[in-house]
Amino acid sequence: MNIMSLINALPGAVAQGLIWGIMAIGVYITFRILDIADLTVDGTLCTGGAVCIMMLQSGQNVWVSMAVALAAGMLAGMVTGLLHTFMGIPAILAGILTQLGLYSVNLKIMGKANQAINVDKFDLLVSLRYIKGVPFYKNTILIVALAIVFLILILYWFFGTELGCSLRATGCNDQMARAQGINTDFNRVLGLMISNGLVALSGALLSQYQGFSDVNMGRGAIVIGLAAVIIGEAVFGKIFRNFGFRLLAVTFGSIIYYFVLQIVIWLGIDTDLLKLLSAAVVAVFLAIPYWKSRYFSKAVHKGGM
Repeated sequence: MNIMSLINALPGAVAQGLIWGIMAIGVYITFRILDIADLTVDGTLCTGGAVCIMMLQSGQNVWVSMAVALAAGMLAGMVTGLLHTFMGIPAILAGILTQLGLYSVNLKIMGKANQAINVDKFDLLVSLRYIKGVPFYKNTILIVALAIVFLILILYWFFGTELGCSLRATGCNDQMARAQGINTDFNRVLGLMISNGLVALSGALLSQYQGFSDVNMGRGAIVIGLAAVIIGEAVFGKIFRNFGFRLLAVTFGSIIYYFVLQIVIWLGIDTDLLKLLSAAVVAVFLAIPYWKSRYFSKAVHKGGM
């Protein structure tokens, strides 16, 4: 095993981690703020990528393409929200239904299972080729890092407004929020729209970065998003207590996740097991708070006696 091969792969891991970090921020909004495990993201990620690629192929510039991808993701989130609030379907089932429908929608958007795009023919914002040997202002890592800082600032401002605080109250205590006159159904739909819009934006960047959009590119996205959230909280939770820094911690969690993947690949472990390893990591980190409360607190209580 050549250590240089691992070092050379790290910039790509950082770039991918940052791109998926935007998706992880979207997952954080539903999972931690609204207390919903939204499975729509597995379909929305591909929707963002598919819309972006097809818009670029039709002659639109990259900014318009990404804006339309963001809007498509928000529309998908609205569908999940309406299935949940208007039709009374449990949130997790509503996400599954939307994700299932998006598979067909994504196929129709692309016209086939995948669509490729050439970095030499299109003016892309990010690309695998823009990591090394390019001017610093075109470097993918720098551009995505600045985009994340900008998004975090916007989200920090929004969740400090009256509407944002009511959205946080909805996820914290639904009954108390309703007692205060808050429209909790509207807030759930809005939260799902914001979350899936960010996921679609991440998909738009990811499709540019890898040079193609595939109908299966979002499969397992929720696991990666949860892994980023859990790892970020476990590593930086005690350091980053401010809401804005928590969002930043989620991004760092995504980078750590991709670092671990690169190390696993470098060690020669079968890549077919990556999804299994990801699921195992998420399961362990999700169980840690439960283990602490059930076993560690008992041990402390007995020690005190």
